[in-house]
Amino acid sequence: MLPLLLVSMDVSVLYFATPAISADLRPSGTQQLWIYDIYGFVLAGLLMTMGSLGDRIGRRRLLLMGAAAFGGASLLAAYADSAGTLIAARAVLGIGGATLMPSTMALLRTMFTDPGQRAKAIGLWSGVMTGGIALGSVMSGVLVEHFWWGSVFLVNLPAMLLLLVLGPVLLPESRSADPGRFDWVSVPLSMAAVLPVIYGLKEIPSEGWHPLYVVSVTVGLLFAALFVHRQRTAASPLIPPALLKGRGFTPALVLTLVSAFGMMGSAIFTTQYLQSVLGKSPLQAALWSLLPSVLIGVAGPVATVLVQRGANRGYVVAAGFAVTAAGYALLAFAGTDSLWLVLAAAGILACGVVMVMSQLTDLAMSTAPVERAGTASSLLETATEFGGALGMAVLGSVGTALYRHGMPASAPAPARETLGGALTTAAHLPGRAGESLLSTAREAFTSGMQGAATAGAVLLALAAGGAAVSLRRIEVTDDK
Repeated sequence: MLPLLLVSMDVSVLYFATPAISADLRPSGTQQLWIYDIYGFVLAGLLMTMGSLGDRIGRRRLLLMGAAAFGGASLLAAYADSAGTLIAARAVLGIGGATLMPSTMALLRTMFTDPGQRAKAIGLWSGVMTGGIALGSVMSGVLVEHFWWGSVFLVNLPAMLLLLVLGPVLLPESRSADPGRFDWVSVPLSMAAVLPVIYGLKEIPSEGWHPLYVVSVTVGLLFAALFVHRQRTAASPLIPPALLKGRGFTPALVLTLVSAFGMMGSAIFTTQYLQSVLGKSPLQAALWSLLPSVLIGVAGPVATVLVQRGANRGYVVAAGFAVTAAGYALLAFAGTDSLWLVLAAAGILACGVVMVMSQLTDLAMSTAPVERAGTASSLLETATEFGGALGMAVLGSVGTALYRHGMPASAPAPARETLGGALTTAAHLPGRAGESLLSTAREAFTSGMQGAATAGAVLLALAAGGAAVSLRRIEVTDDK
């Protein structure tokens, strides 16, 4: 759990450190974007490679190598004296994160041979991953308020040192007995497939369907086709096609993507709502956003207990999707002053996501061969990355379109584009003109959030039906 918590925290740890970094290192606009995004891009691009590598050289060995890289890069990032150095350090952090996440899940698959124990462990794994993202932003705000911005990276060092000391003693080594030759050709193909798609989908919510981003997604999909062809024809592929034919694995993979869609599709609105609509400071918004996370630690274990007491896994997953849909439906009723309703919706939604992800992860890892545990876990993580980016792109685009529709044609151009643009413009307008623009923009954003939430509720309700049909007859009865 230790490396998983830190890797998930690093996704959001720069939320409140960015202004201090900008003041100290003075990065250009492009450099600032890379400081923020390079970690997630590198992590997503290398997940499949690292999962397959762990199956070959040993998951514990890869975990410890990743921990060493993560710790060293954290130290470099904390004391970076230029934007270029910080970007390089964040890239190495992404490499380390790509080794740590699939290794932790693969080790659970090999350590817990009893299906019941493994299900409980994976339920906790899902809760820690989701909670770490929320905790990272809050820790960032607290540390930056009392120390310098580099402190957000130094938090990683004691934990990684502890892992390097205790890991060789407490963690058993495991690897595939007959892994075959490592397919180096698939490595650049996998990155060329993942990175352009992730990049395009992440930019579309804020920049719109610009030709550059559409081309980026298209190029990624073309390389994805080449990657799939390589896996079907190579003697020792990075992702064995037989893995996807395992009963239950592919449905779990697809539904994991949909679940991540729901999780990240809502986050893009709730974080802006707390700060830009309700006027909370970044730290206040982060602290308020912790409240929905309180229930996350309960949702995964509850779902596990239900399955272990005889409930059909497919119906439990369907219930999780239904709970997520209910969270979206509640969010659709939010007004411009609905703090508690939005927090309740976010909490319900997060509980549903953790219920779904814990059961889908357990199903996928239990049906995957032990010798391919790293590869299987990396595919699940990659599906999560794709689903999150897709959720931000699709629901973000719906919200943006409705926002622009709700803004009057007489409003200044920046204000018609985004709520952030409206806030900046309103600050420079005199008296009631600024207040009127701000009120209109907040109402338009809330209307966009309502529309996106409605779309999300419909999609997740359909996913509940799909899960009930596709998983109801798939059960894990013993270890394979």
